[in-house]
Amino acid sequence: MNNNYEINTSTLAILPLEKNCSKIIEEDNVIIINKGTTDIVDNSCKYFGSSYAGRFEGTKTLLGVNYKAPIIIEESKEIIFFPTSSPRISECSWLSLNNIKSYYKNGTTTNIIFKNDIEITLDLSYNSIENQILRATRLESILRKRKNV
Repeated sequence: MNNNYEINTSTLAILPLEKNCSKIIEEDNVIIINKGTTDIVDNSCKYFGSSYAGRFEGTKTLLGVNYKAPIIIEESKEIIFFPTSSPRISECSWLSLNNIKSYYKNGTTTNIIFKNDIEITLDLSYNSIENQILRATRLESILRKRKNV
């Protein structure tokens, strides 16, 4: 088992297994890391020159959102992840905005289909996922507009 991981363009999702153990789903790989999901996000932000706290403050300023805020991991590649619940709790998963192809309601859960057709089921309402995707898309739109100015 590895302890270091940097989120990249092929990272699809970071899912909690236990308190300090996460499963990372990539386009063609699954990796188990001895860290919590938000710790992995924080380390990746630091790898790209910021921190989770700094990225969170940036999102708060850009969107006016301070709960379950999407995070820009890396600007130039537009790597944006969003949490499925409060990042402070160990059950929080993180999903890659740009790798989601579609999602649909499945009873009380929601299924996410990624661009490479990997599908996961999350114990979350469709509306909750949709709201998170809309927030992350707004963040992506602001980022793109600023890059094109």
